[in-house]
Amino acid sequence: MKLVIAYIQPERLNAVKQALYRRDIFKMSVTNALGCGEQKGYSETYRGAQIEVNLLKKVRLEIAVNEDFVEPTIEGIIEGARTGRIGDGKIFVIRLEECIRIRTGERGQKAIG
Repeated sequence: MKLVIAYIQPERLNAVKQALYRRDIFKMSVTNALGCGEQKGYSETYRGAQIEVNLLKKVRLEIAVNEDFVEPTIEGIIEGARTGRIGDGKIFVIRLEECIRIRTGERGQKAIG
């Protein structure tokens, strides 16, 4: 079992979800996040004051999958999120020790679904 975590541009979320749905990956958690990388933010003037914005809006996806779905998940995220510009995001894959479905008490691969 693996936990796939991806940080993507907010406007690419629907494209990523559609790419994952085509690969039969439907279960995911989505949260808003702030972050910066190579983009380093930008400066703007607000009411005459110079403001530096260095934390940009991102979306964090967390998807727990069985081994057979790791590569399709990564491919789907890349397909939906890639624009070819700086700031497309990052994907992290982490070994998942345990998964427990609260409703039934199932554990491991059965609990992921």
